[in-house]
Amino acid sequence: MSDLPRKAVTRTAKLAALPLGFAGRATWGLGKRIVGESAEIVGRELQQRTADQLFKVLGELKGGAMKFGQALSVFESALPEEVAGPYRAALTKLQEAAPPMPTRTVHTVLEERLGEDWRELFAEFDDKPSAAASIGQVHRAVWHDGREVAVKVQYPGAGEALLSDLTQLGRFARLLGPLVPGIDIKPLIAELRDRVSEELDYGLEAQAQQAHAEEFADDPDVVVPAVVHQSDQVLITEWIDGVPLSEVISDGTQEQRDRAGQLLARFLFSGPARTGLLHADPHPGNFRLLPGGPNGKDDWRLGVLDFGTVDRLPGGLPDTIGTCLRMTLDGEAEAVYDLLRVEGFVKESIELDPDAVLDYLLPIIEPAEVDEFTFTRGWMRSQAARIADPRSPAHQLGKQLNLPPAYLLIHRVTLSTIGVLCQLGATVRLREELEEWLPGFVPEEDLDEEGSAAEA
Repeated sequence: MSDLPRKAVTRTAKLAALPLGFAGRATWGLGKRIVGESAEIVGRELQQRTADQLFKVLGELKGGAMKFGQALSVFESALPEEVAGPYRAALTKLQEAAPPMPTRTVHTVLEERLGEDWRELFAEFDDKPSAAASIGQVHRAVWHDGREVAVKVQYPGAGEALLSDLTQLGRFARLLGPLVPGIDIKPLIAELRDRVSEELDYGLEAQAQQAHAEEFADDPDVVVPAVVHQSDQVLITEWIDGVPLSEVISDGTQEQRDRAGQLLARFLFSGPARTGLLHADPHPGNFRLLPGGPNGKDDWRLGVLDFGTVDRLPGGLPDTIGTCLRMTLDGEAEAVYDLLRVEGFVKESIELDPDAVLDYLLPIIEPAEVDEFTFTRGWMRSQAARIADPRSPAHQLGKQLNLPPAYLLIHRVTLSTIGVLCQLGATVRLREELEEWLPGFVPEEDLDEEGSAAEA
């Protein structure tokens, strides 16, 4: 197996084939239309062919290209069901696997970063990687004290590859737009590019993971493996076994799906409140279901991996989110509009109808309106179609709203998590988690002395 393609000319050539291929398929589609096939059928085939090429190239390149593919993967729920199947198969491969580094390269990195006697640090070391992702791969090993560990080794040249890929992808973001309706691709790529330096810094990742490991050490629902050792390009953490969330999505029981969805929502909203950090890479490859939850061996806990991308929120999630959500549910159109304007979601140069803004927001926050909500691909598709249709009022209003930089990553993580919940088809008590963990969602006068929602 070859090394991660690093030469800019090689990577650029592969990525350049994507828009060229798109143009070729568009010509093919026009030909099919001329001979009488319907626009719907042609569009579906065009989308499938584009997906096949896109994810084949991204998987081969790893780096920023694969990181982009993983970010897209959580939105496949927004696709029409008839085209979601081929996407799902290609995306699952991106979430859980990629071509590994040659063994000699792995050994070279370990020798450079851990010293010539690196093997003495391990009682056992498996040369075959257990997982391979966008900038590194993981090997299972036994630390010298007997603990089972995961050894994460960064691909040589991963930084150059990340920047090169994301810059190139940004140049033809407009062509990739039709892949996932309702998702603006260009800001997604720009935000991923801005996070490159953090993603490559295993020191920062170790700090974020250890902070979570310590906070959740005795948690009955969430497991975060502790950091064992860290150096440049190598991160060693405790090993956890479990069922990958991608397998729960494809083959899990409804009980597993619901439990995974509930715990994912709980972790998303409780993490910032408890650690001041938001785990910002919520694709299924980063989560596991582990047996042995609070109700015994037949219950489940959520294992959380990969803290390479986090949003630092020392005060937890902004009060504005919870306050706006609560006022929207209460139908306070003017108050919601005023708050959005103060926070920069509505620019000073724009005047919008507060009632229209409320109508735009209500369908999106439907899951918070009830005690229990079942997330489905159908619901996600209806939301994407409502916002993506250029003829709809929601599309026109959405184009006029602004997303302040401080909320960009929070917005992406929330959308991504909702995408995963829809893939799971999970029934989740979301309102319960919002009341417990989201500042501003419960009015201060309704909080008890400990800051929790008081019993009615």
